[in-house]
Amino acid sequence: MVLEAYTPSLDVLVGDLLRSLPLAAWVLAVVHVVSRLAYQWALPRWGDGVARYIARKVIHMAAGGVVALLTPFVFREPLVPALLGVLLAVYVYLPHRAGRLMDWFQDPGNISEVYYCLAWSVAILAAWPFDVWAAVYPLFLMSFGDGVTGIIRGVRQRRRVKSWDGSLGFFAVSAPVGYLLYGLLGVAVAAVATLLERWERVDDNISVPLVSVAMLLAARAAGV
Repeated sequence: MVLEAYTPSLDVLVGDLLRSLPLAAWVLAVVHVVSRLAYQWALPRWGDGVARYIARKVIHMAAGGVVALLTPFVFREPLVPALLGVLLAVYVYLPHRAGRLMDWFQDPGNISEVYYCLAWSVAILAAWPFDVWAAVYPLFLMSFGDGVTGIIRGVRQRRRVKSWDGSLGFFAVSAPVGYLLYGLLGVAVAAVATLLERWERVDDNISVPLVSVAMLLAARAAGV
């Protein structure tokens, strides 16, 4: 079963590639249009730093989050969605490399959006053969949970800083969805993810999705 998930037929791959095109177009529209509009809306209210931060969180939710939620219904194998994540990682890394940032959401010296895309792909690849929702829920945490957290902190603190009001927002968004999907296990994963997001030593774009996937797959293997 595991091997079959990673060796789909050519017909399945081609079908998924075709189905991925509207999603890819949507992601590009979010990156170049929706997030820029969010930046322009927030700029006169809270300044460049917060506006840029909010634009990033809009991308988290409207691009990464929406596509993650649609993935189980659109794709029949994990390779194409994982490839899309890698391609987007390259796409958002190149402006850093070239020194031509998409300055409504990118910061010099901060490539966390690249880590987010790569972790997105790893989560899909790791969980798909066992339970695709064990990837979708962690990606929901990092997309919508972290997105709401960032907006709360940006508006209330007026700067990019970790704070407990944002952490409460993260848990409030994440725990009910976790309970619906996995019961108390989902709530426990939301609690751990909230702490990981608050911990500044490791980029939460990496720690939150990957640790959450590992917890869910370990619980599945243990029969929890």
